[in-house]
Amino acid sequence: MPALLDSPAAVRRAAMDLLARREHGRVELERKLRRQGASDDLIGPALDRLAEQGLLNESRYLEAFVGSRARAGYGPQRIREELAQRGLPRADIAAALDEAEVDWMAVLRSVWQRKFGELPADAKARAQQGRFLAYRGFSGEQISRLLRGADD
Repeated sequence: MPALLDSPAAVRRAAMDLLARREHGRVELERKLRRQGASDDLIGPALDRLAEQGLLNESRYLEAFVGSRARAGYGPQRIREELAQRGLPRADIAAALDEAEVDWMAVLRSVWQRKFGELPADAKARAQQGRFLAYRGFSGEQISRLLRGADD
């Protein structure tokens, strides 16, 4: 059974434990603390203080998340939706994706190479590869360019 988060110190300690494992967005951290039993009137001030001290930083979280998911083979559309589901503002997400130093075509090529390795022989194979790559978060234009062999 989780510890009762009934004091500002307990809420701060729980938030710091979560932040020590990985970066979190404010909304995600609020949800996790609420699930652990912290009240909203304790969560807000604790997170404000962590943000003032630079321990809770949305831009650092966005940068880490985008880099991590890109290395895992996911495209910008999928990453954008995952971040939106975590409660981050769309403008911040767009800025983080624009600032990310990720070659999305290289990520796409790598994912495609690992999964398929050869250009589709027929329309059915092309559709299958396209669906898989779209699910991974790549745009139709990127996928079409890759599958035509014109991605360079």
